[in-house]
Amino acid sequence: MNVNAHPTLIGQAPAFQAVIRAARLVAVTDATVLVQGESGTGKELLAREIHRTSRRATKPLVVVNCAALPETLVEAELFGYRRGAFTGAQQDYPGRIRSADGGTLFLDEIGELPLSLQAKLLRFLEAGEVQGLGETRPRQVDVRVIAATNRRLEEQVRKGRFREDLWYRLAIVPLILPPLRERREDILPLARHFLDTLSRRHAFPAPALGRSAERRLLDHPWPGNVRELRNLCERLVILLPGQVVGAGNLQLAPPQGQQGDLRLPAEGVVLDELEAELIRQALERTAGNRTRAARLLGLSRDTLLYRMKKYAIT
Repeated sequence: MNVNAHPTLIGQAPAFQAVIRAARLVAVTDATVLVQGESGTGKELLAREIHRTSRRATKPLVVVNCAALPETLVEAELFGYRRGAFTGAQQDYPGRIRSADGGTLFLDEIGELPLSLQAKLLRFLEAGEVQGLGETRPRQVDVRVIAATNRRLEEQVRKGRFREDLWYRLAIVPLILPPLRERREDILPLARHFLDTLSRRHAFPAPALGRSAERRLLDHPWPGNVRELRNLCERLVILLPGQVVGAGNLQLAPPQGQQGDLRLPAEGVVLDELEAELIRQALERTAGNRTRAARLLGLSRDTLLYRMKKYAIT
């Protein structure tokens, strides 16, 4: 596997390299893979690299974002249908799974798949058979499945939102991409790579990172991970072509510990109360948007929901 095939797959951090080594080993097999990681860590790009270096590389790679499919259409989109199977089915449709025959099916955001469809997906994974809506018998297909999620499926299983047997079937080879804040040694090499490649794409001279900018990049928690870093670099290329970038040009929020005059009161604090108040402020600032509030607090959305429930915050 050429880990330099895409900048998101560049990195020397030990945790990241361990994932790349495991991906290199599994790529030459047909084993089902579950890629886990926060939003923006490069799950789809890793899946594409596994497909590209597999024996299926010349066959289709079909990408399905399970979160983007309306629940009423998920079964028809995945498994296909015969003409007349339902209102609006004016012609036969093979479905995404059958379209990937011989190749790879990438199921992104698998944790969003409706519970009602998980049993049918499990049967496909176990038997390799697909039966579309309105069809009288199943058809055999040869498809390798890679799934991805930014959710902790173990928690979803405990909450009854994801089938345990499907989770075990998907996680034959689990690959967990670390967040960018846990790969600090990769931040500056990635930033320079993005500045170089994006400046060539836009035909602008590449900006250079000053020392203050480098320090600020290393201090930032990167809640949006590599995607956030790439977007920042593209903004710098467009707005500051050929210039030396300082910390102020980055327009990043101050790192924790430098936000105002926060001090521990002499009488101390009750941490649970402080945490609950910060959650309330984050929700107020984001007008109740839990995903954005979690990002402000440096938490995953699931962790925020757990703590909201803990403190009875609605």
